[in-house]
Amino acid sequence: MNPFHIELRTLPAEGRHVAGTLPPAFFDLAPGDSVQAASPLAYDLRILREGDSLHVSGSLEAGFSLQCGRCLERFPHRVRLENFEEEAPLENESTTDLTELVREDILLALPSYPRCEDGNVEQRECPAEGKFERDDTPDADGLPGAERGIWNALDQLK
Repeated sequence: MNPFHIELRTLPAEGRHVAGTLPPAFFDLAPGDSVQAASPLAYDLRILREGDSLHVSGSLEAGFSLQCGRCLERFPHRVRLENFEEEAPLENESTTDLTELVREDILLALPSYPRCEDGNVEQRECPAEGKFERDDTPDADGLPGAERGIWNALDQLK
């Protein structure tokens, strides 16, 4: 049974408290994706109807394995939304499903360009740190070194 599938006719006027865990499959992430769920979703939420919407508040927490955008190695990262609050508009009068709302908010809390040093579970330096330094000294044409390197690489394709 999905705790985020709410039957409005059985929702008490004072709201409902839902707490528990859902397996990592809850996040519906593709195998081999750069983001993988590494632990169950832990939730502790209060769901209250307010007019034409549901007010959801509480906490969410889950662990992930992210792929570093620099070295491509994986590192652990934990998302904790301790003051989670959302309003969900009611689309009909019988049921509503908060699954996508919860899933989306957790995934949006992940870094958009993850790097090893973003990991908040264990401190780690990226093995690729310093291997790709920019060369901004201008050449004879006034192009910074980074741009010059790009053009040199393209010139070699001729």
